[in-house]
Amino acid sequence: MNIIEINKEIELLEDKSKISDGSHTFEELYHHRAILFSIICNTYKNQSWKSWKHDDGTMFEDYFVVGVTTEQGEYSYHYHKDYWNYFEVKEFPYAPVWDGHKPSDIERLFTLLY
Repeated sequence: MNIIEINKEIELLEDKSKISDGSHTFEELYHHRAILFSIICNTYKNQSWKSWKHDDGTMFEDYFVVGVTTEQGEYSYHYHKDYWNYFEVKEFPYAPVWDGHKPSDIERLFTLLY
């Protein structure tokens, strides 16, 4: 089976959280990411925020958005409501306007150290 066939099979799965690379499941990696990002946000509280709504008032059901403002712009993630209390940061009625950041912009986080 090639990667295209594997991805088609994965798309058919209702619950993808138990998919594993042999070491970790997606569910476990998602949880780790939430803990690690909460540590970053809680360390940089003055630059961090969370909101139940995007800037336009929309949001995915049972999710919120949390982010940190860096010298190069925002970096944010959506998390399930179960993670809300992991983030002890300012709560905004609406998230800041999305600046177009994407996963490849994760290196923005390095600017927090300087």
